[in-house]
Amino acid sequence: MVLMLLNKKNQRILLDLAYQSIQTGLETGQPLSINLRDYPFELSQQRATFVTLEKSKQLRGCIGMLEAVFPLAEDVCENAFSAAFKDPRFPKLEASELAEIVIHISILSPAEEMHFTSEQDLITQIRPNIDGLILESGGRKGTFLPSVWQSIQSAEQFLVHLKQKAGLAKHFWSENIKVYRYTTQMFSNDTE
Repeated sequence: MVLMLLNKKNQRILLDLAYQSIQTGLETGQPLSINLRDYPFELSQQRATFVTLEKSKQLRGCIGMLEAVFPLAEDVCENAFSAAFKDPRFPKLEASELAEIVIHISILSPAEEMHFTSEQDLITQIRPNIDGLILESGGRKGTFLPSVWQSIQSAEQFLVHLKQKAGLAKHFWSENIKVYRYTTQMFSNDTE
């Protein structure tokens, strides 16, 4: 399925909402609450998003949903708040860090199941720098956004690291393994 791209104005609105939601979280302990009627129609459509926070080019939090559950603007507010304060890998964001945080928003296309006959067949179908993947097997699940391609160059390594993220051995393979692909529109408030 094709990803509906947002224009620069709507991207800026979402980045502002993410920042405001983190700021509101610092002040109240809650995400920003919005009225969707105050925003363009495109931002009221149900879309799945991830919000990634970086500080000094290092991951500082990342939370999102793989399936569209909320209107886009609300999803970004919730995920920005959660990335700042609920990512279990990091302490809660401190007010002193806010000025240093770079916010990245990824809007996901609906995921499509991939069909393959072997691990090698799957690897040949993976599109570097384009695909995000969801891997499921035996009740375990993991995903990598397309932005992970910045640190992993080959499809084979992408799959190995994704298996490990899902809690599976790097050489694990099963006939029951399921893999889904999606693409993203990603933008950030990084002005460098």
